[in-house]
Amino acid sequence: MRLAFLGTPDFSVAALQALVDAGHEIACVYSQPPAPRGRGQALKPSPVHAFAEARDIPVRTPASMRDPAEIEAFRALALDAAVVVAFGQILPRDVLEAPRLGSFNVHASLLPRWRGAAPIQRAIMAGDPITGVQVMRMTEGLDEGPVLATATVRIGASDTAATLHDRLAAAGAELIARTLPEIEAGRAVETPQPEEGITYAKKIRSKEARIDWGKPAEEVDRKIRGLSPFPGAWFELPTEKGPVRVKALLSAFEDVDGTPGAALDDRLLVACGGGAVRLLRVQREGRGPQDAEAFLNGAPVPPGTKLG
Repeated sequence: MRLAFLGTPDFSVAALQALVDAGHEIACVYSQPPAPRGRGQALKPSPVHAFAEARDIPVRTPASMRDPAEIEAFRALALDAAVVVAFGQILPRDVLEAPRLGSFNVHASLLPRWRGAAPIQRAIMAGDPITGVQVMRMTEGLDEGPVLATATVRIGASDTAATLHDRLAAAGAELIARTLPEIEAGRAVETPQPEEGITYAKKIRSKEARIDWGKPAEEVDRKIRGLSPFPGAWFELPTEKGPVRVKALLSAFEDVDGTPGAALDDRLLVACGGGAVRLLRVQREGRGPQDAEAFLNGAPVPPGTKLG
C-alpha cells in the first residue's frame, strides 16, 4: 500500500519500522518540527524524523496540518491510507479523508478508556490491571472513531511507564502491520466505541509530580511507576545544606505503617498514609539514576528521616 506515516516520539518508531519491513511504500513521513533538546538546547529532529531520514524517506514537519498548503500537499500524495501514531496534532477532516481508504490511528489504551495524550501513564496511576493497543479509524473527535483491531497487555506490579511503553509499542507495531491488509481487503470490521466507560488521559503536568506521602501507599507506588522516567515523581530529602530534590523512579508497596513521609528503616522504606513504599531506584537532582543501595552509599537516610 502507498502510505503516509504521521508520528513523533519513540513510541511511534516501532510501528513505522513494521510498515517498512512489511513492504509498504511510505510516500512521506510527517512529524513535529525539530525542537530544542539536551544541555545545548540545539534543534534536533524527533525520533520518527531521524528514523525516516536515515532511510531516505521524505519527511515533512509542518507547524500545522490545517495550513491549506499542507492539506493540498497531503492530497497530492495520492495515498491508499494514512497511519497515525502519537503525531501530536489534531488532524482536520480534509486530511483524514484524503487517503483512498482513510486514516488509521494506533492508540495505547482500550478505548473508550483513556482517550487523549497520556494513556500509558494514566493507566498505571489508576491501577488498571490490563491495558492494550487498538487500531481505530480516525474521525474529527478526540480518539472517538470505531475500532478495527485490539491487542491486550497486562500491567504488572513492577511496570513503569517506560516498561509498559515498550511492550505497547511492540504490540501496536505488530497490530497495525497485521490489520492494514485486512483493511485493504475489506475484511476489517469496524466496531463503534461504547458510550459508557469514557475516561480522558490528560497530559501529565509537572505540578502533579510531587509525592504526597499522606496518600495511601498503593497510590504513591502507582504514581512513582506511572511517572517514571519522565517527568519523575519527586520528594525533598533533608541534608546539611538544605533540602535536595530526589526523583523516585521505581518502588514497591509494603504492608507496614508509620508516620507519613518518615523513613522506617535505613533502606528507603517510607511510610505513607496507610502502608509504605520501598524506593528501589532514585535520581538525585543533577545526577544520574541509581539503585537504592548505590544511592544510600553516598547519602545515608537513617530511620526517622522525614522526607518532604
